[in-house]
Amino acid sequence: APELLLCCDNYGTSIDVWSVGCIFAELLGRKPIFPGTECLNQLKLIINILGSQKEEDLEFIDNPKARNYIKSLPYSHGIPFSGLYPNAHPLAIDLLQKMLVFDPSKRIGVTEALQHPYMAPLYDPNCNPPAQVPIDLDIDEDLGEEMIREIMWKEMLYYHPEAANANDEVCV
Repeated sequence: APELLLCCDNYGTSIDVWSVGCIFAELLGRKPIFPGTECLNQLKLIINILGSQKEEDLEFIDNPKARNYIKSLPYSHGIPFSGLYPNAHPLAIDLLQKMLVFDPSKRIGVTEALQHPYMAPLYDPNCNPPAQVPIDLDIDEDLGEEMIREIMWKEMLYYHPEAANANDEVCV
């Protein structure tokens, strides 16, 4: 996602929407949409396809050097997704256009993407409702290597209890 490539501090689930959008584009075109080799190259490819950004679409970039880099790139009109994926359903193109938006605050949200007309036949909010609160992933932050190894070993034994007796000399 541009916000990660530009080392922005504040980001959220819009990164996931961008990632799914890239996967969706790859499914439509049978190849990566932004096959960059490194960070700066990736940003150039993004701008080449999405087009040069307006000043207000760069406000989320909190690093002045990063913002100036984006502004320094050659002007691009962009390439319409309908041209990149001429065989794709128009609703698929519409969803992709809403997922791959440079400014994360203007990108479609997860729930809105699931409710998009292209996804509507596949999504039932009653069967799999979105989480009401963010998942706290800080649980792993303070665990040392030994603790992580022990947790992984116990998880493995849960699914493969026979592994406990396979080798008495296994160290955890």
